[in-house]
Amino acid sequence: MSDETALIVRAGHLIPSAAQAPAGPHEVVIAHGRITSVRPVDPTLLTPEESRLLLMPALANAHDHGRGLGTLAFGAADQPLETWLPDLARQPPLDFHQCAAIAFSRMAASGIGVVNHCHNTQSSQTLLAEAEAVSRAARDVGVRVAFCWPFFDANPVVYGDMAPLAAHVSPQEYEELRGREAGMRDCATNLALMDQARAFEHALFTLQYHPVGPQWVQPATLEKIARAARDDGRRVHMHLLETRRQRAWADQRYPDGILRHFDTIGLLTPRLTVAHGVWLRPDECALLADRGVTVVVNTSSNLRLRSGLPPMRRLTQAGTPLAFGLDGMSLDDDEDMLRELRLVYHLGNAASDDGEILSPADILKGAWETGRKTIVGDDGGGRIVEGAPADIMGVDFAALAHDAMTSRSDVLSLLIGRAQKHHVRLLFVGGHAVLNRMDVLTSSQDASFPRPGISLFAEQALPEEKIRKINETKNLMKFYYSI
Repeated sequence: MSDETALIVRAGHLIPSAAQAPAGPHEVVIAHGRITSVRPVDPTLLTPEESRLLLMPALANAHDHGRGLGTLAFGAADQPLETWLPDLARQPPLDFHQCAAIAFSRMAASGIGVVNHCHNTQSSQTLLAEAEAVSRAARDVGVRVAFCWPFFDANPVVYGDMAPLAAHVSPQEYEELRGREAGMRDCATNLALMDQARAFEHALFTLQYHPVGPQWVQPATLEKIARAARDDGRRVHMHLLETRRQRAWADQRYPDGILRHFDTIGLLTPRLTVAHGVWLRPDECALLADRGVTVVVNTSSNLRLRSGLPPMRRLTQAGTPLAFGLDGMSLDDDEDMLRELRLVYHLGNAASDDGEILSPADILKGAWETGRKTIVGDDGGGRIVEGAPADIMGVDFAALAHDAMTSRSDVLSLLIGRAQKHHVRLLFVGGHAVLNRMDVLTSSQDASFPRPGISLFAEQALPEEKIRKINETKNLMKFYYSI
């Protein structure tokens, strides 16, 4: 479809936004990448396929790592985060572009049109090349990607003092561990690289500052990022208090409060998004809410990595903005964002014994609007209204409601309670079809949707020496953290 051609998408059902009630048959007119009209349509004009369809805003995956190859596939079994991280060394070398394209394609198949990509480098020496490859993958697949530029310049081995490890390794091995920090990329070098990477930005790809986590970033680097974000308006994305061991480190490193320190240096602003927040305390949730900081909840990941469950009651009571992410660790390793929302809904409300913490509308607002803002800013998206970006998904509602009594069932409850990735039939981003599994369009439209049909790597056994090193590191982590 050219930018000059109007496109009409019709469906038997429509949810325009999280704040609006579901509606019946509608048609959405798209031109120049935006919605130009949303209007009721005579149901007799719909094809059988259109009658089955439910249109709604595209989903936002507000925290992910774009893993084209799942961690289970290369032997990194689910376990506590601190012993899981060494297992990531089992990953084989991957083609940067293909890896990202497959990851984004799998997300798109789940209705995800916008994603926050927290990049894990395969090599610190190839970060710039990897960013360029991810930029191309975003364009090729057609989804909106915020590339979180990683700042990682502290504690490459453990959180804090490494001295306790000395008694458990040889002197040479201990010096090698100590030398890892000296070889890390400093903030000035990283800022200069990020400045070069701005050349890769386009309509579907933007950069954000990504201090990977407070335990992995020098305090001076956090201050520089806070100042840089204030000056150029870019967003900041950071892991925060994912595990109880990170909580213990934070309390020791910042005895007056880690978030109070962040507030002092100007980091806590509406530009900041923090992922996980499993071990946030009530006063911290309130402070984040007061400063307009968004917390991304990653329920499946927190279950798989034994981190705990997000403090949903504390967050909702404080009024903290909430978004949701897969973290590259969906429950079934399949990037099913719809199932993730159901998991958040049920586990979040299971924490309450006196009423509902999260309504279906709350979940959808986080998945459509709040999450989107953390990725692309406030662009009017996350809604199917006139003037909004044409980022729209469609699901087979007839399949969801196959046994539903129309007079008694509820559209939102059916959507939250039953929808899965395989129900997704349609995804538009900026008016372009990324995914089309139904003939629902009034003009011919073929989605350029990459099909991952070839292997990411050549099968090759991991060398015994590398396995030994990984297991030794994991045993050190178990000792250090008393796992």
